Amino acid sequence: MKKSMLAWVVLGCSIAFGQTFEVASVKPAAPQTDGRIMVRMGGGPGTPDPGQLNYSNVSLKQVISNAYNVKAYQVSGPDWLDSQRYDIIAKVPEGVTKEQFNLMLQHLLAERFALELRHETKDFPLYELVVGKGGPKLKASVNDPNAAPADALLPPPGRITTDKNGFPQLPPGAAGRPMTMMSVMNGRLRMTSTHQTLPRLVDLLSNQVDRPVVDKTGLSGEYDVTLEFAPEGGSMMKGMPPPPPPPPGANVPSDNSGDAPSIYTAVQEQLGLKLDAKKGPLEFLVVTHAEKTPTEN
Repeated sequence: MKKSMLAWVVLGCSIAFGQTFEVASVKPAAPQTDGRIMVRMGGGPGTPDPGQLNYSNVSLKQVISNAYNVKAYQVSGPDWLDSQRYDIIAKVPEGVTKEQFNLMLQHLLAERFALELRHETKDFPLYELVVGKGGPKLKASVNDPNAAPADALLPPPGRITTDKNGFPQLPPGAAGRPMTMMSVMNGRLRMTSTHQTLPRLVDLLSNQVDRPVVDKTGLSGEYDVTLEFAPEGGSMMKGMPPPPPPPPGANVPSDNSGDAPSIYTAVQEQLGLKLDAKKGPLEFLVVTHAEKTPTEN
């Protein structure tokens, strides 16, 4: 594999435009014990809440990915970058652009986690997501201005409704908000997403295959997507723990994973798209130093 070092980047320098978060709280997240993995990454420029960053139960890798506008698979470093979870709340100055917001987030990572990293470019095996011969089979999302916040739609433990095959169902009203639910039942994985863009879809697909996925569809807009397949290696998502057992009273059918399609077949037959194996240059961020415990607020 060809690799060339581009540059060393040591964070901690002064930030462009002299802007930093006015107030910022960074602390370890409380353990989640109810069998659900709840992650929230909201706020900032271009969101319904531009004046406040609100991240809960996020990994440091997720925050680095956002700050540098790269995918999670482009960030490497200690294993705990995926496993340790944090809550981050910060007040964003008025009028901040997305580029300035990213710089502020980079500065916060350097200040609170003593983050240091370097950039590398590698020729890397990847998949290009393209439109199949018969055209896309994607359902365009419908906006609902009266939709409830996504976290308000989550049912309490033990009250999740299931379909005839035992898969959990999105709660009523979920179609009006961006949501993704991943569930595994007898060796079959179902991914249900609402209001997802193609860049977000390739992120989800990258978690299920052996290499990065790059969007080459040329499609824009938001879509509601349901994809069902046999996960490779029996895993649900890279870096995620095994799913909790089905709720009491759920209809759990006999194992029918043998007739589930591969993700490559499912993408083509169910979405009208195709994963083409290619090779191309990708930028990677290598974390050379980071503190597991952030400095005090």
